Amino acid sequence: MTGFAEDARVRKAKDAHEMGIDDAIISNLVEQFYDRVHAHPSLGPIFAQRVCEWPAHLERMKAFWGSIAIESGRFHGNPMLKHIAIAEIRQEHFSDWLSLWALTVKDVISDDRAAKFFNTRANRIAESLTMGIALHGKRLNQAAQN
Repeated sequence: MTGFAEDARVRKAKDAHEMGIDDAIISNLVEQFYDRVHAHPSLGPIFAQRVCEWPAHLERMKAFWGSIAIESGRFHGNPMLKHIAIAEIRQEHFSDWLSLWALTVKDVISDDRAAKFFNTRANRIAESLTMGIALHGKRLNQAAQN
């Protein structure tokens, strides 16, 4: 008998397969997305200041999306801490990020279910990071006032 976590992992991999999501699709999506990020007037400089090893960053992002889409456990890290550390990050950056992501998904992902999956997850990620940054910033402001 398998446990809930194992059943969820099997179901996740099966769902990904049915939508045509595999490592090659994720690799293409991540690479094309970050090509657009590089060229973006507000996002490009933020990433350029922080990412020194682009091949390593791309591999981490492929592992991140692979963990989300195919198999949990591929990615190890704390995206919230990374984003909180970026003092100049604003809501409009997440809006730009989501716009670029949606455009890339439209160009790369042919299955409508897979496109919806990737866009829904990206929106959840942006919302979570936005709320986390706002909460963290509020706490910092309160601490500074005391």
